[in-house]
Amino acid sequence: MKDGTTAKYVYYSCSKSKDRNCKNKYIREEELIDELLKVIDDVNINELGMRMKLEEEIKRFNRLQRLAVKGKPKMQIDEDDIATREYAKYVLKEGSVSEKRDLLGHLRSRLVLNDKKITLIEE
Repeated sequence: MKDGTTAKYVYYSCSKSKDRNCKNKYIREEELIDELLKVIDDVNINELGMRMKLEEEIKRFNRLQRLAVKGKPKMQIDEDDIATREYAKYVLKEGSVSEKRDLLGHLRSRLVLNDKKITLIEE
């Protein structure tokens, strides 16, 4: 890189715990996130299980606004204004590892990665 820093890439691969002969190749984290973002559009919204978490985050933000700005805050978010699916996409793009893990842990369908493509399998 031009500024003297080195590029950092994170790769994921099959753990081969279910199939010792798995031929899936490594996938970069960015590619995996892109695939997950596509899948979020196909997931039943109730399956995301994020509605309550989203509402808690909004309440927390609104409390912070009230504390930070004495009196009436300039901006307050209404829970109904934010879509759960968009919040899930935000978590995948910007969230911490634990937030992403929490989101994916709410899925009832099984995610299958094959040839760098993710599919949902209903259980």
